[in-house]
Amino acid sequence: MLTFLGFAMVITFMYLIMSKRLSALIALIIVPILFALLGGFAAGIGPMMLEGIGKLAPTGVMLMFAILYFALMIDSGLFDPAVRQILRLVKGDPLKVSMGTVALALIVSLDGDGSTTYMICVAALLPLYSRLGMSPLIMAGLIILAGGIMNMTPWGGPTARAASALHVDASDIFVPMIPTMIVGAIALFGIAYLYGKRERARLGVLHLPDDQLEHAELSVSQFPEARRPKLLWINGALTAVLMTTLIAGLLPLPVLFMIAFSIAMVINYPCLQQQKERVAAHAGNVLAVVGLIFAAGIFTGILSGTGMVEAMSKSLLAVIPEALGPYLAVITALVSMPFTFFMSNDAFYYGVLPVLAEAASHYGISPVEMARASIVGQPVHLLSPLVPSTYLLVGLAKVEFGDHQRFTLKWAVLICLLILLAALLLGTFPLFGSH
Repeated sequence: MLTFLGFAMVITFMYLIMSKRLSALIALIIVPILFALLGGFAAGIGPMMLEGIGKLAPTGVMLMFAILYFALMIDSGLFDPAVRQILRLVKGDPLKVSMGTVALALIVSLDGDGSTTYMICVAALLPLYSRLGMSPLIMAGLIILAGGIMNMTPWGGPTARAASALHVDASDIFVPMIPTMIVGAIALFGIAYLYGKRERARLGVLHLPDDQLEHAELSVSQFPEARRPKLLWINGALTAVLMTTLIAGLLPLPVLFMIAFSIAMVINYPCLQQQKERVAAHAGNVLAVVGLIFAAGIFTGILSGTGMVEAMSKSLLAVIPEALGPYLAVITALVSMPFTFFMSNDAFYYGVLPVLAEAASHYGISPVEMARASIVGQPVHLLSPLVPSTYLLVGLAKVEFGDHQRFTLKWAVLICLLILLAALLLGTFPLFGSH
């Protein structure tokens, strides 16, 4: 009975959000409550939901302040000099342009917001691509692949979802994955080099006059009044300290971002009205993400509190061949590519991952290892027709969605496989579990 209820709940949830009958936020709250009532769990439903929300509170706080912190740094102009320098260096050489595209996209996608990344990168690069006669497909492909790699940061979304679905610390997922993300970035620079060489051979190097290379006024910030060029070094030092302490694990992630955000706000915007304006400018993005995390607390709280997830995992274990069981981490990494392509991240992380993780626990594979494996497929996920921001990218770059997919998908799969290989070699998650 519990197994049936569990699978029916997950399927109902996935159907409602994929058919756009309900938003993920509403479905995460209403669907589990209805199924808990159907299963006769009315008496314990309140404590289950509160327990689920309580476990996810640190993740929600971390995401809120991480998004605000990186938004502040972009608003203040911290990344402007790097962006200008990249554009100044590439000049009229197609090889340098393609390499610069990757560097720019990796920097700008640090804030975890795909739409902002696409708007900034395309605005900066498309005139250059058009002037040189380079294919905009290359630009769009390199930008989205960079976004897919950086999407694995805790404030990017999938890592926070995996952490909330399995009740593990987001930093425990993310920090061991940093070396694998670096491998993915190196591979992306390799792809950029390949296409840059090809475009250089096709077009040659064009010596553009200096007036066409003038990027002195270019800014990543969308709010001119919020720029703080005089505080560049202070903001840079603060971000470097934050990243160092994050990797070293000196303090919990939510606390680190709360402290860093508070210091950044006081230094850059001491006036109370300015502080209100900065928070208000990014409130929509913050609310959408954090609301989803707390709603997920109800879903996972009921899924585990009723015993549904345990019953579902037992039935899954009965179906999985005994020989494949110990390989569940690798299987999860591989299926994360097609699963997150054909379904939303919410459906995969809240519906499928908890069941896989519970089954994997019988083979000695920990939830945090399963969470790391589950984010491997993100570069492929962004090419899904279910991701709204991808339509923005192809619209801005003036390329066809189908052409973009055909061009980029093979490279996205390659980067995912290289990240998987790096993770196995580094022991980020195991190739083979144990009973």
